Amino acid sequence: MLKYATITNNGSRDVNEDSLGAYEKDGNFGFIVCDGLGGHGMGDLASQCVRDTFDDQFHKADDMVNFLGQTFITAQQILMEEQEKRRAGNKMKTTAVALVTDEKHAYICHVGDSRLYVFSKNKVKTRTIDHSIPQMLVLSKQIKEKEIRFHKDRNILLRVMGVEWEEPMYELMAPMDLKKCQAFLLCSDGFWELIEEDEMCSLLKKATTPEEWLAEMECVVKANGLGKNMDNYSAIAVWNEKE
Repeated sequence: MLKYATITNNGSRDVNEDSLGAYEKDGNFGFIVCDGLGGHGMGDLASQCVRDTFDDQFHKADDMVNFLGQTFITAQQILMEEQEKRRAGNKMKTTAVALVTDEKHAYICHVGDSRLYVFSKNKVKTRTIDHSIPQMLVLSKQIKEKEIRFHKDRNILLRVMGVEWEEPMYELMAPMDLKKCQAFLLCSDGFWELIEEDEMCSLLKKATTPEEWLAEMECVVKANGLGKNMDNYSAIAVWNEKE
């Protein structure tokens, strides 16, 4: 049985362009975090559109095995159609990171730099790989992992939803054995940029509920963002009680 907690906050911004959702149906769970691209004027509508499509598709789905790939394609199509209706050009852009589970497996998909962390034994087991310039520099060994958070090009994304796709831009992880996953954290960059992975793990070890874990992490995010022009931040903490 999964337990979860959610937060979303404007940060220092007037508009919250993040959208998130958490759903359960017939023992299956679905979670999504979307971060509309700031500065384009319609990021909030883009993130809401993708979140709402995920919601609709999740409640129609019979199984989770092929759900995420199909849903990301459907959400992209609907988002492009909505842009055309609104004559918005390419102003409706968003990232998306999603997790769905059935009785045995966890399925993960993402586009952009909103992240999903997988934890086991109070350590980060794996995470999604950002579709961003700094992440590519890490992969090519030009910068170190810890330099991503403050890189001058950290907001330049290589893949998003809401632009024409010549081929699917989403990235699917291999299905994971749910029994081997202690916890998951889905979050926008406004969250993960202000908390280090070591702190996530330390707070996970001390927490007794997902609500407590998320609240303690939010305290760190707020403290580290104090006096800065904080971005919107959103997160979903998911605990697997089976481990």
